Amino acid sequence: MPNAQNQEMLANVKADLEGSSAVWIVDYRGLTVKEIQQLRRNIREADGCMKVYKNTIMHLALTQEDLPTLDDILAGPSAFVFAGKDVAASAKAVKDFAKDNENLVIKGGLMDGAAVSAAEVEAIASLPSREVLMAQIAGAISGVARGLATSINGVPRGVAQVVSAVADQKEAA
Repeated sequence: MPNAQNQEMLANVKADLEGSSAVWIVDYRGLTVKEIQQLRRNIREADGCMKVYKNTIMHLALTQEDLPTLDDILAGPSAFVFAGKDVAASAKAVKDFAKDNENLVIKGGLMDGAAVSAAEVEAIASLPSREVLMAQIAGAISGVARGLATSINGVPRGVAQVVSAVADQKEAA
């Protein structure tokens, strides 16, 4: 029978899994307390949070939630980065920190109910942020609308130029 502390931890893991859009798993061995605090701060600024749970508890929570169990990733010390709405932002925070500190190793993760490798987490981190993507979409829509307006405006302008040219020819004749 699991003890009350493990049952509480299991409930916390399930709540974190339900409240996040992705989970990145990292190995934090070799990091100092200050470095871990900085990493947590960077992740928090990216609308995520980093927590350390027992691998067996995480495995049990993933099993109960019908998610991939990530057995190959859940080995050794693991910290779990729970992403908020913008999964790319939290992945970018982890990747940027790992780039500056070789002790942090990205192991992989879970996104949209599927396991992702460390390379895929890094690819997600290279995506632009949600705000940048929204701005790019808005710019594309605006460009199409602008082109349509210019085309529609060109028809009357062309007719006016033709009428003016015909009038000028008739006056000259």
